[in-house]
Amino acid sequence: MKPGDKVICINDKIDPEKSQEIRQDFEIWITRDKEYTIREILDNNGIVTGVLLDEVHNFPKFFKLINRYQEPAFAMWRFRKLNYNSVPAEAVSEKELVKQEGELVKIHR
Repeated sequence: MKPGDKVICINDKIDPEKSQEIRQDFEIWITRDKEYTIREILDNNGIVTGVLLDEVHNFPKFFKLINRYQEPAFAMWRFRKLNYNSVPAEAVSEKELVKQEGELVKIHR
């Protein structure tokens, strides 16, 4: 994943033991099955890779663990990159893919 990539949230669950901490750090939380755009990727001193999103902006906080102020980032594992078709459907000429009972089948014309 990289900045500019479209992603979908696959996990918005908050561990009950960390709920209070999360609520203090994040004014806005993510929503499962919602699409987002990666704004920035943060290494967080190698502790856990986090992402900032175009659609979500939270106030910077001081994080003792990384010893700096930054916008709270969402763990990268909470997202999956979306891969859109690079070729429009109308560009397919002689062969066409159709979905038939859960399987892709080639149709020759």
